[in-house]
Amino acid sequence: QVQLVESGGGSVQAGGSLRLSCAASGYGYSTYCMGWFRQRPGKGREGLAMLDNNGDTSYADSVKGRFIISRDNAKNTLLLQMNRLKAEDTGVYYCAAQCARWRIPPRPEDFTYWGQGTQVTVAS
Repeated sequence: QVQLVESGGGSVQAGGSLRLSCAASGYGYSTYCMGWFRQRPGKGREGLAMLDNNGDTSYADSVKGRFIISRDNAKNTLLLQMNRLKAEDTGVYYCAAQCARWRIPPRPEDFTYWGQGTQVTVAS
């Protein structure tokens, strides 16, 4: 069992930056692929970025070049550095762990464990 807790959300002006963290606990965390998703108002959950235990990454086109996913295994933390934020980046951001397959962009149905989400609001 893996527990995930996101933090770092908040409000920012368009063009600004935020860094999200996902604290992980439980057996096997470091061996799992992990991902970041978001859910915008009135929309389904969309995959943004994922990272495997070898450090390979992939990104959705909507965030490629602006967002960076990384993992600090010493702190059991998954990170998402978000730069040049846009109003359309507003939503609830979730981290997820243990993917059944590697797809680009990541798909929510492929992941087993989920955090509770953190709100990101970008003002235009």
